[in-house]
Amino acid sequence: MARAVLDAALAKRRAAAANPRRRGSGGGGGEGRRLRGYSGPGPDPRDPQPFGAMLEKLMRARGWEKPKAEAMVFGAWEKVVGSDIAKHSRPVKLDGGVLTVEAESTAWATQLRLLAAKLLRSIAAEVGHNVVTKLNIHGPAAPSWSKGPRRVQGRGPRDTYG
Repeated sequence: MARAVLDAALAKRRAAAANPRRRGSGGGGGEGRRLRGYSGPGPDPRDPQPFGAMLEKLMRARGWEKPKAEAMVFGAWEKVVGSDIAKHSRPVKLDGGVLTVEAESTAWATQLRLLAAKLLRSIAAEVGHNVVTKLNIHGPAAPSWSKGPRRVQGRGPRDTYG
């Protein structure tokens, strides 16, 4: 997800370099122009701004709303689905609106499949609509028996039923 955000930022930077604009003070633009004098008692763009407001403005300007919403699904999983469900499941991957969730047991996987519509509604209410469109829920991964202390190397006995 971080790689996608970085690639988007680099693409936007390349596009800005290919399309140069006038910079600096002077000439009609509101951002390039410096305000003179004191700001006075009223609000002014030069006043210190709250960090959250500046961060939201940066996210909107760079087009990071969707990656932010996708990261919210993983970062605030307990807040999004509730503490009881979060204890027994975890999000694994989000690809193209399909969220893969791994449950701690097959019983919990079945229960989460039954609650899929409710989970989609709570995810949409918390992080936004169309971020997660479908849930893919599965149980825990089975252990691999191809490696380990009880694995016998080689082909094994052949004429077993002889």
